Amino acid sequence: MADRRRTALIGAAFLMATSAIGPGFLTQTAVFTERLGASFAFAILVSVVVDLVAQLNIWRVLVVSGRRAGEVANLVTPGLGTLLTVLVVIGGLAFNVGNVAGAGLGLRVLLGIPVEVGALLSALLAIGLFLSKEAGRAMDRFAVALGFVLVALTIYVAAASAPPVGEALARAVRPERIDLLSIVTIVGGTVGGYITFSGAHRLLDEGLHGAEALPAVTRSATTAIGVASLMRVLLFLAALGVVTQGLALDPANPPAAVFLLAVGEVGYQLFGLVMWSAAITSVVGAAYTSVSFLRGLHPTFERHWTRVVIGFIASAAVAFLWIGQPVRVLVLVGALNGVILPVGLTVMLVAAHRSAVVGAYRHPQWLTWSGVVVALGMAAASGFVLWRDLIRG
Repeated sequence: MADRRRTALIGAAFLMATSAIGPGFLTQTAVFTERLGASFAFAILVSVVVDLVAQLNIWRVLVVSGRRAGEVANLVTPGLGTLLTVLVVIGGLAFNVGNVAGAGLGLRVLLGIPVEVGALLSALLAIGLFLSKEAGRAMDRFAVALGFVLVALTIYVAAASAPPVGEALARAVRPERIDLLSIVTIVGGTVGGYITFSGAHRLLDEGLHGAEALPAVTRSATTAIGVASLMRVLLFLAALGVVTQGLALDPANPPAAVFLLAVGEVGYQLFGLVMWSAAITSVVGAAYTSVSFLRGLHPTFERHWTRVVIGFIASAAVAFLWIGQPVRVLVLVGALNGVILPVGLTVMLVAAHRSAVVGAYRHPQWLTWSGVVVALGMAAASGFVLWRDLIRG
């Protein structure tokens, strides 16, 4: 039992982390590093703090209550959980189209096969995980294994690019330029949409709940943010080493250019493996977490959840094969996912002080107030982005 509990805690951490590290994560990091240089270190530092506040608030409330996010939201305000479920499922499905496409791109680089064939093969592999009798544990092992692959390969590329680490450390606290958009984007990419709920829902599925589980849950949540942040820092350093040499990144594929320019042709092959690993784990995480919201809506979803996950992945693959990578849809849903974080976090903060949800549990005041600051800040920033890019055009 102790081994299964430990495996679940590690698996939940890596599920959340690898869900965050998708094709968009790789691209965002490369693009903002080229734009901001060493000053992007400040945005990363701020995002780590914001990510931790959001993650700790949400994971603690869900685990103490023993309920998934949609169920908790419905206890706060009837119907609110259904709305949150709809937002998460739409966002998860749309982003999974991009994740499937990213997996296909990674296999094209690695094996030279068409993107469509690589996307289909990757989707079939992800589906295979959920055909296992121990689907949850298979997913945990998959996320942990590929998480280590992502970090190990990126360490190698970051070291090869010889980044100015001292300057990056200095700019983390004394940036020459602060870009609010970069902070909002990478926060949304790490804990936005479905991502922040993935690990907590995985723990609930393994039977970890109640106040007695909180110390272990806190360690798992911080590990999750630690892994995702480490990957962000390594990618940043790899890209910084390239751009400080005066080399320009290919705008068509900035992260691939980082790997290629850092270690030559072999770097391009490494990028293919990193892209595929990042994309396929995000496919699994998005499907699992989106369906975990549906499981609270009707007993049918609960009884046949693995089949629903398989259908979710298959739908994303078919959508990609039918219409290709829907760039406009991904942009629109990216804005939508940015809204989900402040909505979800606000609901959890209210629930944290409802005895009908958490019983006798007393939520730490510092987490409550820091959560309020994060929720308000992200709501304002997301609203600005929606107005600027979608309404004003």
